[in-house]
Amino acid sequence: MRHGRSNLRILTIPALMVLSLVWALMAAPTATADSRTLRIDVYSPSMGRWIANDVITPAGGGPAPTFYLLTGIGGGTDGISWFNNTDIRDFFDDKHVNVVMPVGGEYSMYTDWIAEDPVLGRNQWQTYLTRELPAAIDSRLGTTGVNAIGGVSMAGSSVLDLAIQAPGTYRAVGSYSGCAQTSGIIGQAMVRSMVELRGGGNAANMWGPIAAPLWRVHDPMLNAERLRGTAVFVSSGNGIPGPIDDHNPALVVPQTIGGSVVEMVTNVCTRAFQVRLATLGIPATFRYLPQGTHSWGLFETELRDSWPVIGGAIGA
Repeated sequence: MRHGRSNLRILTIPALMVLSLVWALMAAPTATADSRTLRIDVYSPSMGRWIANDVITPAGGGPAPTFYLLTGIGGGTDGISWFNNTDIRDFFDDKHVNVVMPVGGEYSMYTDWIAEDPVLGRNQWQTYLTRELPAAIDSRLGTTGVNAIGGVSMAGSSVLDLAIQAPGTYRAVGSYSGCAQTSGIIGQAMVRSMVELRGGGNAANMWGPIAAPLWRVHDPMLNAERLRGTAVFVSSGNGIPGPIDDHNPALVVPQTIGGSVVEMVTNVCTRAFQVRLATLGIPATFRYLPQGTHSWGLFETELRDSWPVIGGAIGA
C-alpha cells in the first residue's frame, strides 16, 4: 500500500543547461511512518513527457549514493512493481542510499528506440535513465553522485546493456532473473516475445530489422568486455515452485506454469553469461537459487542477496 509520499515535479533540460535544472515542490512531505518515500515526477525532453519515479530516501543525514531499480515488462504502470509487490521499504529502512524506481518503460527494453511506435509511442529510456534522471535526482536530493542500477526480468537484460552503453554511470549492476542476450535466435525470440507478443509493438522500431547491427550493439553477451571494472551481480531461480515464491492465490496457475518456464529460460541464460564473463576474466557474482519461479518472492530474495555486492560498490 502506498501512503505518506510527497509529490515532487522536476524539469530536466539538455546536458549543456544542467546547472539550471528547475524543480518545483508540489506537496510537502507528510509526517507519517512512510515520510521517507516520495513520488518525484521528472520531465524527459527526449520523450516529451513527465515520468513518475517512486523514491525511498536514505536513513540518516548527508549525501547518499543512488540505486536505480527497474521493474519488469509492465514498467510498474500496471501496478505491479518493487514498491507494491515487495517489502522493499522495510529492507532499505536502515540503509544510507536513495532508491529510485521509475514508473514506465513497459515493453520497451528500457532502450532508445530508433522510431516512434504506433502502439508503444516514443521510447528514449537509455537517455532518460543515464542522463536526464540522474541529473534531476542529483540536483534534488543532494546525492554523492555515485550510482548503481538493478532490474528484474525484462530489465534484467536492460540494466546490463545500460551499464555497457554508458560506462562510468553505474559502479554496480544487479540483474535478477533476466536474459543477457538480445541477438541470435534465442535472444531475438526473447525480446520480440516481450515487445511484440506482450506489448503489441514492433521491435523493428526499436533496433531495426532482425539483421540490423543495433541488435548486436545492445547484446550484453557480445559486449560483456565493457562491464570490466563494474561490480556485477547476476542471479536466477530454476523454475521449481517452492516456499520462495510469493504464492499469490490469483497468480498460482501463471506462476506455476508460465513462471516456471520463464525462470528455466533465465537460468540457462544466466549460466551462459557466467561462462562468457569467466572466459573474459571479468569478476562477477552469480547466484543460483535452488528453487523459484518467475515471481516477486524470488525477485525480492535476489535483490536482498545482491545488496552486499551493490551496496559495497557504492558505499551504501
